[in-house]
Amino acid sequence: MSLILYSYWRSSAAYRARIALNYLGLEHEVRPLALVGKNSDKVRAEYRKLNPQGLVPSLMDGEVVVTQSLAILEYLAEKHPVPALLPADPVARAHARQVAAVVCADIHPLNNLRVMQYLEHTLHLDQQARDDWYHHWILEGFRALEILLKPGAGPYCLGSDVTIADCCLIPQMYNAHRFSVPLDEFPTLSAIEEACLSLDAFDRARPENQTDAPKGSE
Repeated sequence: MSLILYSYWRSSAAYRARIALNYLGLEHEVRPLALVGKNSDKVRAEYRKLNPQGLVPSLMDGEVVVTQSLAILEYLAEKHPVPALLPADPVARAHARQVAAVVCADIHPLNNLRVMQYLEHTLHLDQQARDDWYHHWILEGFRALEILLKPGAGPYCLGSDVTIADCCLIPQMYNAHRFSVPLDEFPTLSAIEEACLSLDAFDRARPENQTDAPKGSE
């Protein structure tokens, strides 16, 4: 099998790549990495030989290694154009990239594991302060996305077809639920989430459905 995805069950960046691989119907192997816990330092040190950042996901396609989830999504979309994760129309394509960037560039980097650990262990912020930080940046991004996506015909971010925008939004919605971010003001995002999660490709990619997810995880 030529496609190998290095993943961690709760990584929203890896979640994006899992959705894309499933949706495109590409045969692949998911190799889970224990990035948290007892042997995580050793695992990450070995993994850096493949990905110098030591982050997931990484995609191996034969001898080619692609890191960074957005790069992986675009690589897969361009190499496997049917079904189209990147719309043919340049305006729609830019819109898909815009939505993906709001998640991947403006929300997630401020709330990922490294940041939350730094807030806790280096800045010594208590749980309430860390939760406030987490909620603030998700709400800022979601308020923009609710406006950007509201004119759409649905059921997905850009209408009737799944795109990289959906691959990025749904994992961020998972994070919002996980950290009890209030979502009542985001009916459009919630409707898109419901539509996407009804698809097998998204369902199989859920964190709790991964082989390295602890029993009873949600």
